[in-house]
Amino acid sequence: MNVLLWGLPQDAPLASIRRELLRAGAEPLTIDQRRPDQIAIELTTAATVAGALRLPDRAIPLEEIGAAYLRPYDAQRLHGTANPHAAAVAEALIAWAGVTPALVVNRPSAMAPNESKPYQLELIRAAGFAVPPTLVTTDPAAARQFASEHGPLIYKSVSGVRSRVARLSNERAQSLDDVAWCPTQLQRHIDGVDHRVHVVKDSVFATRVESADDDYRYAERPPVLTETMLPPEIERRTIELAAALELPLAGIDLRLTPEGEWFCFEVNPSPAFTYYESATGQPIAGAIARLLTRAG
Repeated sequence: MNVLLWGLPQDAPLASIRRELLRAGAEPLTIDQRRPDQIAIELTTAATVAGALRLPDRAIPLEEIGAAYLRPYDAQRLHGTANPHAAAVAEALIAWAGVTPALVVNRPSAMAPNESKPYQLELIRAAGFAVPPTLVTTDPAAARQFASEHGPLIYKSVSGVRSRVARLSNERAQSLDDVAWCPTQLQRHIDGVDHRVHVVKDSVFATRVESADDDYRYAERPPVLTETMLPPEIERRTIELAAALELPLAGIDLRLTPEGEWFCFEVNPSPAFTYYESATGQPIAGAIARLLTRAG
């Protein structure tokens, strides 16, 4: 059985997994999103999923693909203009990923909750994690009432689009009337130390992130990243959360408060794990490659 990789070959997570697969003796099928002209897909779905993936030098029956790692980028942004063939290839691959019995890391349907942070937060709460008091609103009066009850606050994007998390300063608080023009997510600021946890099926890789900034991803001074161990109960809960979200691979953002309480903020279904892997030496790509090869 074959392992399929779809995305940009130079993308760090995909490239890292590909290296690990090659090291293990597995030659993955790599679909380069920048070269859709080299790919054609035939797909039929009935009682079984059938068809073929046609590459320049060969055709591979879809039923011979046992596992796939998907990390695609927006096709129109990649190509600058609408590319009908690229769009058709992406549509066919997404359709295949939704119905194939192969292991897919991760299925598009399982990644969908990330597009609504409030909805994902409810799933996190249902899994047993503490979550910050949260309000999504276009009502300035409701925003001010929430601030008076739960301040200090942070604000962040409601959607899955990456955005900077920022503290609601006194100056910004004077602009709460602006929420009338755009749904805004407000959360109580939680003091503590960030932890990024990568779950690969039943394996857990935890990184302690020390930073003085509200959002360490945009910090002026690089954060200090160190490998750490989670308490057994919290580790178990992260595995159960990823499984409940049907994510074989998940990047989970936790924060440990000074009082010893663990809060969960969100789950990334397509984590750029190499940032943490390169800082700590944790073998995350190797774990993903083993998962893919066992299935493929």
